[in-house]
Amino acid sequence: MSKTTVKDVPIERNPADDGPRAGTAGAGRAFAIMLLITGAAGLLAAWVITLDKFKLLEDPDFTPACSLNPVVSCGNIMKSDQASVFGFPNPMLGLVAYGIVICVGVSLLARASFPRWYWLTFNAGTLFGVAFCTWLQFQSLYRINSLCLWCCLAWVATIVMFWYLTSFNVRNGFLPAPGWLKSFFGEFTWVLPVMHIGVIGMLILTRWWDFWTS
Repeated sequence: MSKTTVKDVPIERNPADDGPRAGTAGAGRAFAIMLLITGAAGLLAAWVITLDKFKLLEDPDFTPACSLNPVVSCGNIMKSDQASVFGFPNPMLGLVAYGIVICVGVSLLARASFPRWYWLTFNAGTLFGVAFCTWLQFQSLYRINSLCLWCCLAWVATIVMFWYLTSFNVRNGFLPAPGWLKSFFGEFTWVLPVMHIGVIGMLILTRWWDFWTS
């Protein structure tokens, strides 16, 4: 009996099949479900933050439910300049981006396959997402001096989908990589998102160590 995991090698297609052109690939069920879960988590976070942001615009004295203490204070994050980098609330960008991730996951469950350029474009989008989240993490910890739990959920979702999508592209030959790296991604993809999230967790822990231990 075989087991399907997120790290399974994606389904390859060729002209002899009854489907797509050569150079396209679909993915296993577990990979598609991973995209659905991370996309839904990010979408939920973006939706809640967007609603609270609108309430805050209507009533400056509004306190979001996730503002629990001086450190975990979503209100401080929402009132900051960093919360509207592109001239509109950041979570509105998440509503679109995470919605796209969900659409891709649903398509893969329907056994869709996509060409190399599609997978690389998708990967570039998640890379932008991780880079943007990293900037927001720095701003949150060292400039705004507050933490938003919904933002943390979006960070985790983005990190997980980025690393597993990168692994998919490396193992599928869409991203050039040496054999040892392909082997590593084939067996230990989970290590990278765990380490990435762990580093962020340690930064959060040490940033407010006195508060957590008081």
